Amino acid sequence: MGFSQDMSDETASAAVVSKSAEPTSNRSSKLISKTVYATYYARKFEGRKTTSGTRYRRQKMTAAHMNLPFGTIVTVTNPLNGESVEVEVNDRGPHSRKVKIDLSEAAAKAIGIYGKGIAKVEISYLPEEDD
Repeated sequence: MGFSQDMSDETASAAVVSKSAEPTSNRSSKLISKTVYATYYARKFEGRKTTSGTRYRRQKMTAAHMNLPFGTIVTVTNPLNGESVEVEVNDRGPHSRKVKIDLSEAAAKAIGIYGKGIAKVEISYLPEEDD
């Protein structure tokens, strides 16, 4: 992923990306896309444990979502500028009816919503595979 944090966290992230990057002819047709509101973590959360047990690091490409499984890779796009980023779900939240995804600071900056508080974004992800 290119961000420095515990090796175990990077290894887990890389494994998830590799799994998602495999040829997925059946899964790719199941891509789920939604337009939702997003926010980003306040700096006071830096270093705190997330619900998944990893520590929040503002420079990592991570996100909180209320019900997507931990490890899900979500593409988040700012429709106003077309900028996109891939984030890994590693926390639960945001605890709001209106806001559906909470981005790390790095992710919010990458798509140009940092400093806006709340922004409309497009999210897309592959559903869990049925075993």
